[in-house]
Amino acid sequence: MIVEALTPKALEDGAALPGPLLTELTALYASDEEFQQLSGDFPDPADIRPAQVAAALAEEFARPGVEVLLARSGGRLVAVAVTLDRHPDPADPDPWLGLLLVHADARRAGHGRRLAAYVEDRFRAGGRTGLRLAVLENNPKALAFWTSLGYGEIARRPDLAHGRPCLVLRKPLAPQGESGLPSP
Repeated sequence: MIVEALTPKALEDGAALPGPLLTELTALYASDEEFQQLSGDFPDPADIRPAQVAAALAEEFARPGVEVLLARSGGRLVAVAVTLDRHPDPADPDPWLGLLLVHADARRAGHGRRLAAYVEDRFRAGGRTGLRLAVLENNPKALAFWTSLGYGEIARRPDLAHGRPCLVLRKPLAPQGESGLPSP
């Protein structure tokens, strides 16, 4: 799997994402209709349009410290992750993983686990000691996935964007060169 960053420059000065990339991203977002129904991020989860995906990405890039990571396997876009180097709450010391979405046709092949590990390794290399994310309370599949990767619940609160009930999960990141086991 190859991971590349989609930079905000791609959207600077009103520039559009390249058509083929936007088509790939739209197909990826649209492939998981079940998640899209749970999240409510798009008005019609069965009909996600390129302009909606472009607007969602532009909204992500409007936040300082956001990075969008594209994961490819065999040249095909199989997953996307959106990270935030710090939460808007200044009391929160950890970076956040705002979204990890795997194309429905590429599930159960380890892409989500590998992309999550990639994100963790990048923050660990930057000296960060933990990574947080929020799981919608109505998404037990996502909760099972993240807990299987070592994330544990630390809070319950509504998300900042839409007020949806969420579980906040955190995983300690052991410093590089240590066993990789979470620190106490």
